[in-house]
Amino acid sequence: MIWEDECYLLSKRKFRENANIINIFSKKKGKLDGIVYGGTSRKVRNYLQISNKLYVSHTSKSENKMGYFKTELIKPISPLFFNDKERTSALISICSLLNILLPVSQPNKKIYNSFEKLINSIDLENWIFLFIFFEINLIKELGYDTNLAEHSNINNVNKDFLKIKIDGYIYEIPNYLIQKQIPKKFTNLLIRKSLYFTRQVMLNKFFIPNNLLFPKSRIILENYFN
Repeated sequence: MIWEDECYLLSKRKFRENANIINIFSKKKGKLDGIVYGGTSRKVRNYLQISNKLYVSHTSKSENKMGYFKTELIKPISPLFFNDKERTSALISICSLLNILLPVSQPNKKIYNSFEKLINSIDLENWIFLFIFFEINLIKELGYDTNLAEHSNINNVNKDFLKIKIDGYIYEIPNYLIQKQIPKKFTNLLIRKSLYFTRQVMLNKFFIPNNLLFPKSRIILENYFN
């Protein structure tokens, strides 16, 4: 099987002396892994950075065997934020979440387009709220809708936080998430409680039931807003 596509690098690990196994999120093919020979060379390893946009040429003998990638850099993402610990942590976090939660070899153009939109907006001032809305959308696209809009009524408009029971769990939810509006004031408390809410939903619906380990990078991101 031979195909070519654009993708984002989700993870990499060393394989033998001069190769890497990488996990990518491809627009046409979804999440999958493959071997990059020469991946430890200076030229290739410099751009095999988490979240970078790549162009890959994939070759495999069959659908059931791991294939091989030839890679080219389309757009560097992570190097732009090496000096920004919050944004770097966010990029690593979202790539880790996608790598864990996305099914293998199942395209999802909605998630891909949403992820790309987030990547292209990560340098904006309100990037963290775009990140939070991305997580809520990711949860929905993976099959669980929190139905926050059901609690959007006139009596709740002026409240900053609401305690809401969803599928047996009680969550404290920032009201702007229910109203689907980015807040005018950016406070660490608001950001931290938003990230905590989406983390708890992901834990309760995906990670704990499937005995999956939640990414440490995502918890680190949350701690930056203490």
